[in-house]
Amino acid sequence: MTLAQFVARNAFRNRRRSILTALSITFSLLLLCIMMAVWRGFYIDQGAPDSALRIMTRHRVSLAFFLPAYYREKIRTVPGVVHVVPMTWFGGKYKDERPENFFAQFATDPDEYMAVAADKIVPADQVKAWQQDRTGCMVDQALAAKHGWKIGDRIVLLGSIFPANLELTLRALYTIDPPNNSLYFHTKYLEESVSWFKDSAGFYFLRVDSASSVASVARNIDDLFHNSPEPTKSESEKAFQLDFIATLGNVKAFILGICGAVVFTILIVSANTMAMSIRERTREVAVLRTLGFTRDRILGLYLAESVTLASLGGAAGVLVASVLLLLLKKFPIPLVSAAMKITPSITGLALLVAAMVGILSAVLPAYNASRTNIVEGLRHIG
Repeated sequence: MTLAQFVARNAFRNRRRSILTALSITFSLLLLCIMMAVWRGFYIDQGAPDSALRIMTRHRVSLAFFLPAYYREKIRTVPGVVHVVPMTWFGGKYKDERPENFFAQFATDPDEYMAVAADKIVPADQVKAWQQDRTGCMVDQALAAKHGWKIGDRIVLLGSIFPANLELTLRALYTIDPPNNSLYFHTKYLEESVSWFKDSAGFYFLRVDSASSVASVARNIDDLFHNSPEPTKSESEKAFQLDFIATLGNVKAFILGICGAVVFTILIVSANTMAMSIRERTREVAVLRTLGFTRDRILGLYLAESVTLASLGGAAGVLVASVLLLLLKKFPIPLVSAAMKITPSITGLALLVAAMVGILSAVLPAYNASRTNIVEGLRHIG
C-alpha cells in the first residue's frame, strides 16, 4: 500500500462522519463562492468595454429627486459629450409582486437611446417601429423569452411610484451580453400619463467621446450645475451602479461578514472531526512508531488526511456554486447579475481556503499525536 492509498483510506475510515464533514465543507464553500462572485460582480468587474464610455448624471442629493428637462441640452454643450438621453425608473408591477415577475423598467427617448447604449443589438426595423409608437417598448430578448413575449404583444405595468398604469406594445427585442433583463419605453408616454412629471427626468444617461474623458466630463457637468437649485452628481456607469447598491446599506461589510463566518464555521467543524479521528487512533500511532515511522512522517500523514477531506468538500462546493449561478441567470433576481460567475481565480481561492482549513484544523491534534510516547500509546484503551 502506498502512502497516498493509506491517506485516502484513513480519510474515510469512518465514512458517515467523513461524508457529513465533507458535506458541511461543501455547503460552506458554496456560500463562500457565491459571496466572492457577488463581490467580484459588484466591486471588481468593470463591465462591458462600451460601458466605459457612459456617464450617469443624477440629482446630488438622491435618486429620488428629479432633474429638469432643460438640463439635457445644457449637458450636451459640455465638451466631450456625444449623446444624452433622459432616464426614469418607473418601478411598475407586472402581474403581481412575486420576485420572478420583477424586472427593471425605464422611460427614455427612443430617438437617441440606441446611440448611447450602442452595445445593445437590435434589428433596425424594430428600432424604427419602437420610435414611431408612443406606447411601444423595447425588451431584453432573455426577459421576453422568460415571459413568452413576442413582437406585438401587450405588456401592462401597474404603477407604484407613479400613479399610472401603462399599456405597452412590444416593438423591439434587443440582445446584450450579459442580459440585463430590462424594459424601455417612451418618456413622453409617461409625461402624458402623469401630469406633474412633465419636463422632468430621473437622471441623464450620456455617452462621451473617449474613456479618458469620463472624469473631466463628469466634473464639468457638476460644475455647470453647482449653483443650481438642482445640483448634480455625475459618475461612470459602474460607479452609478455601486451608488445604487450602497443605498441598500453596507453591502461590503455584509459580504465580508458572511465570508468570515463561513470560514470560521468550517474551521470549527473540520477541527472537531480531525480531533475525534486522531484521538481514536492513539494505539495506531504507537504501532506506526514501532514500524519506523518518524514523528514528522506521522504528522504529515494526518495533515494530508485533513487536507484531502477538506479539498474534496471544497471542490464539490465550487462545482455546486457554478451550477447554482448558471440556474440563477435564468431568473431576473434583484442584485444578482448575469455577469456573476465562478472564475478560475475564485475557484483557486476557494480551494486554497479549503486546504488551509484542512491544515489549521488538524495541525494541533496531529502534532500532539505525533509526539505520543510509544509505550503509553500501546497501553491506551479507547
